[in-house]
Amino acid sequence: MATYKRFIFVCTGSDCKKSGCKMLQKQIKELIQSEDHKGKFKVIKTKCMDFCKSAPTVVINNEVVKKADISSIRKKL
Repeated sequence: MATYKRFIFVCTGSDCKKSGCKMLQKQIKELIQSEDHKGKFKVIKTKCMDFCKSAPTVVINNEVVKKADISSIRKKL
């Protein structure tokens, strides 16, 4: 089994789904499979994180990213 250094948690609650978390999750997976990040991250789907008004929500490096998009995720990696 592969070892991962960091986890990326993506909320998949109802408000996050309405705000595009599935597309964001797909983009994050594509990003972490690039040469620079390959094998360093694992994406974990979570249930509601109670940040519904600022969906979609992602947690990286113990930091909550509200109204996340792929550009904000790139900055955090």
